[in-house]
Amino acid sequence: MRVHVTELRNGDRLTNDTFNGYGLHVLSKGTVLGEYEISRLFQHQIDYVNIESRPDEQPPGRTLESDLNPKWLPAVQPVYEQSVRETEQLFMKALQNGMIDDEQVEQAFLPFVEQFQMERDIVSILLLANTKDAYTYQHSVQVGMISHYLATWLGYPEKEAARIGKAGFLHDIGKSRIEAEILNKPGRLTEEEFERVKQHTVYGYDIIRSSYIGQDDLAICALQHHERMNGTGYPHGLHGADIHPYAKIIAVADVYSAMISARVYQQKRDLLYVLQELHRMSFEELDAHTTHTFIRHMIPNFIGKRVKLSSGETGIIVMTHPSDFSGRSSAWTTGSST
Repeated sequence: MRVHVTELRNGDRLTNDTFNGYGLHVLSKGTVLGEYEISRLFQHQIDYVNIESRPDEQPPGRTLESDLNPKWLPAVQPVYEQSVRETEQLFMKALQNGMIDDEQVEQAFLPFVEQFQMERDIVSILLLANTKDAYTYQHSVQVGMISHYLATWLGYPEKEAARIGKAGFLHDIGKSRIEAEILNKPGRLTEEEFERVKQHTVYGYDIIRSSYIGQDDLAICALQHHERMNGTGYPHGLHGADIHPYAKIIAVADVYSAMISARVYQQKRDLLYVLQELHRMSFEELDAHTTHTFIRHMIPNFIGKRVKLSSGETGIIVMTHPSDFSGRSSAWTTGSST
């Protein structure tokens, strides 16, 4: 199985000889990894290694692949689209009844997440699955998935990470009560319209709290996912210490998904620019540890992706810099051509 070096554990055993970007031998096949060996991999800026399968993680008959290929899309696109359709139905029920059903939530969200429980290349997942249609519902699915991944990267146990993913999936349910002409407006919102949109956090809190008795963490995430560490967020202008830890995770996922998505009034932004913007926001608005953990795990996923350079040439990213949280020096390429 192929894993990112940040996910290695003491006792993992290499299944291949490992070389750095200059072709120098670093560790031999069969090496049992400890702190010293893992540190060497970091020093040589190695992002991924192959290790023997872990009995507690590897399902029978399945191998972990870090790179997705075109054959992946036809099998997964229907699952993604079904999740988006189920999410639309969930929003409609929330509008009609003021409540949601947990069984319907599980039906909408879990199949797509389970499809990628072993996959870490969420850059490819989001690039291939994302469309301009049904932004609000796609965004909910994406934020749930990203929140789940990010929680695991932060060290949360799987059961808790799944709950954080669920909270991320439900974070925008309050938008079911916001008029479609405002949500889909192709131009800039007026001040009154923006104030109306901001109410979705309160609406979401009410819907979830009514639907999940005694499970306030889910409701609080809907209420607080637009709060910011420096107190500039809404609806209550909370500062960092007063924001729920789950909401800090969902805030990062929410910003990332929103910025990479194509909407009626916004084109997709360059993916490296998005990471740079997240890095900038981590100094005042977003939780720094959460944001930097996200960036650190996302940057290696750019390896193998085609990029267009400022010179007009195109190339393939073959190496990333593990300490560059801004993403500025991550696009080292090979095979460039006009």
